[in-house]
Amino acid sequence: MKLLWLSAHTCNGNVHSFFNYPKIEQFLEDFEFIYHPSIEGKYTLFDIFTKDIPCDILLIDGTLEKGLKKFDIELNDIVRKYASKVKKIVTVGTCATFGGVFLDYTKERYGFLYHKDSKHDRFKEFREKTISISGCPIHPETLANTLYAIKKEYKLHLDEYLRPKEFYGFTIHNGCLRNEYFEYKVDGYEYGNLEGCLYYDHGCQAPYTHGSCNRILWNETSSKTRSGHPCLGCTEPNFPKDGLYVTKKNMGIPENLPLGVPKRTYLTFAGMAKAFKIDRFRTKIID
Repeated sequence: MKLLWLSAHTCNGNVHSFFNYPKIEQFLEDFEFIYHPSIEGKYTLFDIFTKDIPCDILLIDGTLEKGLKKFDIELNDIVRKYASKVKKIVTVGTCATFGGVFLDYTKERYGFLYHKDSKHDRFKEFREKTISISGCPIHPETLANTLYAIKKEYKLHLDEYLRPKEFYGFTIHNGCLRNEYFEYKVDGYEYGNLEGCLYYDHGCQAPYTHGSCNRILWNETSSKTRSGHPCLGCTEPNFPKDGLYVTKKNMGIPENLPLGVPKRTYLTFAGMAKAFKIDRFRTKIID
């Protein structure tokens, strides 16, 4: 399959993350980039725009902007040219999906189909063929597995933001090794500790962030929460939030509760959990 990777406003984090895909050599045998900003290929961006080069999947990386040019070529013109003829469009990362960190207050910048969590109409005619892979950066296996699914014509079930439910149908909290600390309301008091949950005081957003970081490990090794760092919610439309490392509370209750948990139910279970005094939760795993 032939791929076209276009970069708008981006830090290139998605490119670097993708290059860490463990089976990248095999991937490059199974797919061909007609253009990629960091891989030498047959065609220049000028060729891509001026010639009619066959392409199967368009990958859009970065925040789009009205009037943004690459080599004196309007990027949106290239996007529209190939979006109209490819089989699928994949937004690579939170910036391309929701606008991400490069949004400004003029609303002249946007994700391909969304500005944060709101739809816009700039490319609405391509919605039916679009798949969103959010993340800052994207998980390389999520992107690669999605492209293989398209290649093999597997049916992908998508959520409200067009993200594959196979990877975004559960939260980062699912699979977190700190869930027992979460259940008994024991926070980790220092970053990097093996012990404790970082939700109660350190702003961990895993209980309401969709993704597979704790089910498909980064570099097949670890994740933020496994290494003692809070989830930053980078797959969600409102990323980045203010005060990422602080849990906002009202009268001691976290302002944002885990998805689907009513406040009254949370208070009941929290009161019960705090009644338990379990010594192993209060001591170091490795002294």
